[in-house]
Amino acid sequence: MLLVIHDIQDIICSSRGKIAHQINNELLFAYWNIGKKIFEFQQKLNGQADEEPKTLMEISKSLTRDFGAGFSVSNLRLMRRFYLAYPQQQTLSVSLSWSHYCELLTISDPDRRSFYEKESVTANWSVRELKRQIESSLFERLILSKGEVNKEKVLSLALKGNEIS
Repeated sequence: MLLVIHDIQDIICSSRGKIAHQINNELLFAYWNIGKKIFEFQQKLNGQADEEPKTLMEISKSLTRDFGAGFSVSNLRLMRRFYLAYPQQQTLSVSLSWSHYCELLTISDPDRRSFYEKESVTANWSVRELKRQIESSLFERLILSKGEVNKEKVLSLALKGNEIS
């Protein structure tokens, strides 16, 4: 009897994990597409910078009314930055959550951001660990630790991540 219960529990846990992963993927793609739509709409406004806050406020109010929390003006701006930082949807890592990407978007340097992104995936960092590594300047410390030779290795990690040979 205990074996059957254990097997059923394993099935439930496995299914829940797959569901959570699929939901995360869909959220990432939805937020990326929302960012793209906002960017394209703002391009059509072309130079009417005073209109941007007003339109984002309208979009935010409408989406919040229809879908609930998560569509504040600041979140919509973050979605736009998400799209601009990752213009090719295929480059998104579905191993990372929206919260990971929110942390990564605080990094303006693409090589540095790529390094933390790849290391987050490779080392399976939680959002808290990613934030800790960013705040401790891991990228900069690695570059400085062994000079120019190490700089090339770190930049290679930023582009490819850790590779197991």
